[in-house]
Amino acid sequence: MPQLRALMNPRVECNRAVVVSVARFDPGVSLRRRPGANKDSKRLHKTLSKLGFKVDIHTDLSSDEIYELFLTESRRPVDSCFLAVLSSHGDEGCVFGADGKPVRLSRIFMYFDNEYMEAKTKLFLIQACRGDALDDGVEVDSAADDSAAVSLPQHLSVPVDTAVMYATAPGYGAFMNPLGSIFLQSFCSLLQEEGNRNLELTRLLTRLSHRVAYTFQARGRALDGKKEMPCFVMRLTRDVFPFYYQQNVPQRTKSESIDKKNAVYDSSVLYCSTWIW
Repeated sequence: MPQLRALMNPRVECNRAVVVSVARFDPGVSLRRRPGANKDSKRLHKTLSKLGFKVDIHTDLSSDEIYELFLTESRRPVDSCFLAVLSSHGDEGCVFGADGKPVRLSRIFMYFDNEYMEAKTKLFLIQACRGDALDDGVEVDSAADDSAAVSLPQHLSVPVDTAVMYATAPGYGAFMNPLGSIFLQSFCSLLQEEGNRNLELTRLLTRLSHRVAYTFQARGRALDGKKEMPCFVMRLTRDVFPFYYQQNVPQRTKSESIDKKNAVYDSSVLYCSTWIW
């Protein structure tokens, strides 16, 4: 296992994951508590640890503490992949620290544009609202061009060999439930299912978008029928397989041996009456 090899030989680095989750805000901050955020953190730790990642969880940090954490993390050694999860209330281009102050995502991304992270895969998962709108869902007969909705200045800060996946589209809210968020819970479910861990990253994230968009629908007096549509931005220069992991094979397996068969999507629809955003 990568963790055991790292203990026996400190020069052998592991893939690393850092989860920053804000569930409770400081007194006087007019942002609601986020029930379910800790459920996400615990499941992410369990899922990613089994795939050879060293996982660190940080809860209820202030905005300055979040900046300081990622500045430090951007200069720490990593094997081939660094995964960051930021879960909080948010708006377009930012998430909020426990002190209610915004954390600019573009600044976080730019920390990783350095020699320490050169040629390493960087993946950011952002579980936060990007506005106040709610997605009613639409019947689609043909593809539409949504490129105008992308905030170009923000995404220009994304370094090479980086993928950023947001729980929702620009301008829309992201759902959270006492049992966890549909976005991060679906991400963990995919990695726990046979075959998905072997997928190239862009295919895995596309499958995650499909899972959330087509199998989730909120219920309740105010949110009945509302949907969520994740989206991602990437500047990858090669195919990467960050979650392919064989417990009994110490050496890294070549991408040519990875199973690339299509998977069958679950057509069931998830409902819950207590989703918040």
